[in-house]
Amino acid sequence: MIDVQLPDAEGGSPDLRGVLAVPEGPGPWPGVVLVHEAYGVNEVMRRQVAHVASLGYVALMPDLFSDGGARRCLAATFRALRSGEGRAFVDIDSARSFLTARDDSTGQVGVLGFCMGGGFALVAAAGHGFDASSVNYGMLPHDLDDDLRGACPIVGSYGGRDHSLSGASAKLGASLTRLGVPHDVKEYPSAGHSFLNDAESGPAAVRLLTKRILGAGPEPVAAADAWRRIESFFGEHLSGS
Repeated sequence: MIDVQLPDAEGGSPDLRGVLAVPEGPGPWPGVVLVHEAYGVNEVMRRQVAHVASLGYVALMPDLFSDGGARRCLAATFRALRSGEGRAFVDIDSARSFLTARDDSTGQVGVLGFCMGGGFALVAAAGHGFDASSVNYGMLPHDLDDDLRGACPIVGSYGGRDHSLSGASAKLGASLTRLGVPHDVKEYPSAGHSFLNDAESGPAAVRLLTKRILGAGPEPVAAADAWRRIESFFGEHLSGS
C-alpha cells in the first residue's frame, strides 16, 4: 500500500493525493475507488483499502480533503454531495480514470464508500462510468429515483441502530426495484453507523455522541456478512475478479 499523486483535473483538487493497494500476482485486475468517511483518510480507512486489495482489486482511495484537510474541506465536500456535482465528484472521477489507465487494469471499476463516502458511492453509481457500487450507510439523495436512473448495480448495507438513516435501506431498495437496477440492500438490526470499521474512528471527543445517536462503532458479525455480500456482488458485476 502506497501513497500516490493523482493527475490534476479541471475543477478537481490541486495536488490530489490517494492511497493505492495492489493485489499480489500479475493481474490484470478490476479496480475499486474507495471513498472515505467524514474523518478523512485515517488508519482505519487505510486498512479498508488494504482489505479491498486482498479481495483481488486494485484499490484506490482519493483524499477528498487534499486541498487543506478536513477542517477546511468538509463543508464544501458535503455541499458537493448534496448537489450531486463539484470538486469531490471530479476527484472521484479522476481516481476512476487513474485505475482504468493502469497496465494491470481490466477496465472494470467499482466504487465503494463509507459514511459520507457511501453517499458519494450512491450518487456516483449513475453517470460516472462505474460498473458496480457498494453503498455503506450512505445518505440518500433528495430525488432518489431521478438521481439513480440508469445506475450501475448497487449493493447497500445499513445499520438498524443508526437513527440518522432510519428507513434508508427500505427506501433505497424500493427505488432500485422500481428502476430495475440490480441490487442487494440489507439492514443489520444489531449494527449502527460505521459498523464496517475494525476500530472506532474520529476524534475521541465526539465518539460518545456518535455512539449514542448513531450507534456508531464496529459490529464484527454484521461486518463479516456485509463484506461477504460485497465480495460476492463485485465478483458478479466486475469482470476478472
